Amino acid sequence: MPQVTPRSGPTSGPAEDLRTCSDDRLVEGIRAGSEAHFKVLYDRYFSRVYAFVYTRVRQRADAEELTQESFAAVFRSIAGYSGRSTPLAWIYGIAKNTVNNHLRRMRIQDARAEAAGADATTAEWHASPHDDFEMRQILARMDERLRSVTSWQVEVFWLRHVDDLSIEQIASRMSRSNDAIRSSLYRVKRLLVENDAAPGHR
Repeated sequence: MPQVTPRSGPTSGPAEDLRTCSDDRLVEGIRAGSEAHFKVLYDRYFSRVYAFVYTRVRQRADAEELTQESFAAVFRSIAGYSGRSTPLAWIYGIAKNTVNNHLRRMRIQDARAEAAGADATTAEWHASPHDDFEMRQILARMDERLRSVTSWQVEVFWLRHVDDLSIEQIASRMSRSNDAIRSSLYRVKRLLVENDAAPGHR
């Protein structure tokens, strides 16, 4: 696994020639074990993923650590990327679940510290194998659900609910009508809600 660290300077060597590659082409390279392809994808989306994470944890150190953890998970699990959603939507999904897992651990940490009469800021808690398994299951379910919609519809969903763009902004970016964007959002939301409401679903 490559060491994931923010880089402010220009990319050098082979990675510099990859800057114009599509996301899908970068994914192909990462699947082949290319760290150069991974670094380009990392540089391309680090700021957006960091901003997404920061809005949820409100701590710069935590946001940077969780963003790097998310990209590390991208590299580790790239073989599981189905191509049904865009690479960016898939990365956002990993980041979202990384943050949720972190927040859940923090709640458990605070509860245990309070029960023990200890200072919550000094208590330590690490993810259990069960936590890791649960996160992988969540990601797998999300990917499975989105297979019935097109990649552009998945991207519309993330632009609306992750990037917080308006219907008009999304329509302009995607070169589609406002009605098409609303219809797409409704379809994806219904798909996710119906799966969550299905009997026996966890």
